[in-house]
Amino acid sequence: MTELDPDVASYLSARQQYWRPMYELGVQASRSMMESMPRTPAPEMHAVDDRTLPGPHGPLPVRVYRPTDAATLPAMVYFHGGALVIGSVESFDSMARHLAAATGAMVVSVDYRLAPEFPYPVASDEAYAATRWVLDNAAELGTRPNLVAVAGDSAGATLAAGVALRARDEQAPAPVFQLLIYAGIDRSVEWPSVLEFADGPIVTAGDIPWSMNMYLGDDPSRDSPYAVPSLAEDLSGLPPAIVVTASHDVARDGAEDYGRRLRDAGVQTALLRYPGVAHGFLMHADAHARARLALAEIGGIARAKFALV
Repeated sequence: MTELDPDVASYLSARQQYWRPMYELGVQASRSMMESMPRTPAPEMHAVDDRTLPGPHGPLPVRVYRPTDAATLPAMVYFHGGALVIGSVESFDSMARHLAAATGAMVVSVDYRLAPEFPYPVASDEAYAATRWVLDNAAELGTRPNLVAVAGDSAGATLAAGVALRARDEQAPAPVFQLLIYAGIDRSVEWPSVLEFADGPIVTAGDIPWSMNMYLGDDPSRDSPYAVPSLAEDLSGLPPAIVVTASHDVARDGAEDYGRRLRDAGVQTALLRYPGVAHGFLMHADAHARARLALAEIGGIARAKFALV
């Protein structure tokens, strides 16, 4: 196993005294920790607009980032991370900006409702509804339906994968591709990466059942593939995928297995593992050289996929 990059190790060491696993902190303290994190420098946008959509569970806030003033831009519907329990468009503002700058796409960041107050299927429904709204209102937004992708990091990647599965199953307009960044793709705590990084950094083995139970309940037999994409038996006919993983991450092996299954099902898939980094590393592009390199590579692949349409 490679060592952590020096800048990543330094960053984590400086914050170790303040960090505790989510399952130890509990819901409210974990949310406070996330929302109080210092906002890191991020690219300036041509325009940033807050809007509210008519959602399936009530009004649904989104934030629209436009990196340039081009009349027509590709679009990426983005779902933030946070184990479906913490996080917001505010705490993931820099991540949305980095994605917009790297891909050249308008990013529509979705402020979906969180568990445990809003368990499954609320966040999954809202992710799907937001994607359908962008597709249905593409012209008004300054994009085209065939230029709309879905993206997410961590639990948000799980939502993005679920949207792709549901669109296929309902024979609805599909995203042009899915960008899945260190996806928490299932409940398993048996993957080698979970055992190796059980104590973190960032996400621990104990956080997996804690967060899954918050959103899905404690009975895995009731899980849906739209919330746990690894349960989907058939992955054929899904949009092309970019699957991004971090070497030092409990989520690594589950996400990579899903990427390989996509490939085996005939889905064009770029599987990118970045060495020397941990879960959430792309949020710290100001501090991590590897994150800047990763964003450039991910952005290049995304731009190429948009250009092929």
